[in-house]
Amino acid sequence: MTRKMKSVTTTEAISLPALDIRFLKVRVVGDSPLICHAWSEKARRQMLDKQMKKARGAKEAKDPQRDYEESLYRLPDGGYGFPAIAFKRAAVSACRNIEGVTMSLARGAFHVVGELVPLEGEPRMREDMVRIQMTTDIRYRAEFPTWAAELTIRYNARIISMEQIVHLLNVAGFAVGIGERRPERQGDGYGLFHVRREGESS
Repeated sequence: MTRKMKSVTTTEAISLPALDIRFLKVRVVGDSPLICHAWSEKARRQMLDKQMKKARGAKEAKDPQRDYEESLYRLPDGGYGFPAIAFKRAAVSACRNIEGVTMSLARGAFHVVGELVPLEGEPRMREDMVRIQMTTDIRYRAEFPTWAAELTIRYNARIISMEQIVHLLNVAGFAVGIGERRPERQGDGYGLFHVRREGESS
């Protein structure tokens, strides 16, 4: 003998704790040159051709000026920028070097607003010998010898404090870095920075 169960509907209200969303402006100043390496149209095309299993054509002649220009992150107004997510990832990675904030907590506690952060400074071309598997190649990329940027941080003050964010960024600038040849990728000290201190001229 089977019994039919009556469905029960509740109308209880669910109480959601309010988020405490705030904004913070942080100015970072470069301590070592920043090397850019944006994905060029040529690199995207080669990757797509490989995924589509297209036959490889003759290797194009190297064009240093074009490679340099395409390594830059361009803003709509013609200026230069750098991916905002790079600063976020550096700060999250810095959690390995401090106590009190875990990487999983930091990932959801704050965000660097925007896709590209405007860079202050003038780029120049650099030439590097790079080794890819068993092949050595020459790469031409943009480098900012001196640079600075202002970050807009959106954060949940119920999870992380303004002081913790600034500390994370400071540690990130010293131990992790951004861009090519940064310490996190076993680089030789490029892309380092610090949070501008009160009274500092930069």
